[in-house]
Amino acid sequence: MQETRPYVPWGLMNSFMIDAFVGFGVPREDAAICADVLLESDRRGIESHGCNRFKPIYLDRIDDGTLLPVTDLEIVKESPTTVLADAHDGMGMVASYRVMERLIEKARTYGMAGGAICNSTHFGIAGYWATMASNEGMVGIVGTNARPSIAPTFGVENMLGTNPLTIALPTDEEFPFCIDCATSIVQRGKIEFDAREGIDVPAGMVVARDGSQPTNAEEILQMLVEGKAALAPLGGGPGDEMCGYKGYGYATVVEILSAALAGGRFMKALNGIDAQGNREMYHLGHFFFVVDPEAFAGGDTFRKTAGDICRALRASQKAPGYERIYTAGEKEWLAWQERKDKGVPVGEAVQKELCEVRDRLGLPYVFPFEA
Repeated sequence: MQETRPYVPWGLMNSFMIDAFVGFGVPREDAAICADVLLESDRRGIESHGCNRFKPIYLDRIDDGTLLPVTDLEIVKESPTTVLADAHDGMGMVASYRVMERLIEKARTYGMAGGAICNSTHFGIAGYWATMASNEGMVGIVGTNARPSIAPTFGVENMLGTNPLTIALPTDEEFPFCIDCATSIVQRGKIEFDAREGIDVPAGMVVARDGSQPTNAEEILQMLVEGKAALAPLGGGPGDEMCGYKGYGYATVVEILSAALAGGRFMKALNGIDAQGNREMYHLGHFFFVVDPEAFAGGDTFRKTAGDICRALRASQKAPGYERIYTAGEKEWLAWQERKDKGVPVGEAVQKELCEVRDRLGLPYVFPFEA
């Protein structure tokens, strides 16, 4: 589909987001990490987690006190191959970056390492953290819990987060194999994006308490907050005819690992709303595993084998009417090839937010869409 939205150059958007984060109290070094995580999402074409979430998920939460701009990361427990950290409700992206740095070094020395973070906040796309490992020639496995959104199979109550189980594998190609997706059919961020763009959600992705399947994105977001609707797990729901129990099962695995490894909160306790209906910290949990192939058959062998498998899959027989088979991470790499010289495409809703933040902070930026 032809892109009709205006583009903002990558450098301009990066500088603006860093300055804006700093204006909201985030230390500049941390702000650079946060901006890069959000822009990496847009580079990959995953707009549900990029600039679209800059203001509502991060700046607005700093404003309402449910996200602390300064990240006081505490290493609670550490061994040669493990790290347990407490983010103390600071920037989840900063806490995750610091922990992944440690885990990569540990894996380089000992072959593998694992870590967990409690009392954290939204950490952007999980694929960012998994590819931190693959960029170093290692395997990255990452997961996080989130606000309850998914209903269990045979249920209609939102109990589990969209809980991505994300894996990045280095290959001998220009891009890694990276599977980064929610354990629901659609993630909350995509519905937020649809609401901004005035797009309906396909029937069957969301189930209401009365069993109906709402499609209006704005109404769905409100119903999720009020507990009147839930996202269907991968495979579909509320029954098991389409094997939705698989998505439900994986979502539960991520929920358990995200909470139990770090001794943190889970499911309804992650609502961000206290018993009196007031906003409170989200206290999310994340987990990370890093494996160095050098400790096994070797990095070169791993990368070539992974590349051979991906190439064989793409070269297999196509279904009638289809011209191409992709492997995970390929479409994201192609999105970057398309966008790298153009910039970030931004719709009217995001344009308005960028200008609002700029004017509030008095930052000296002029965006191309204002010409």
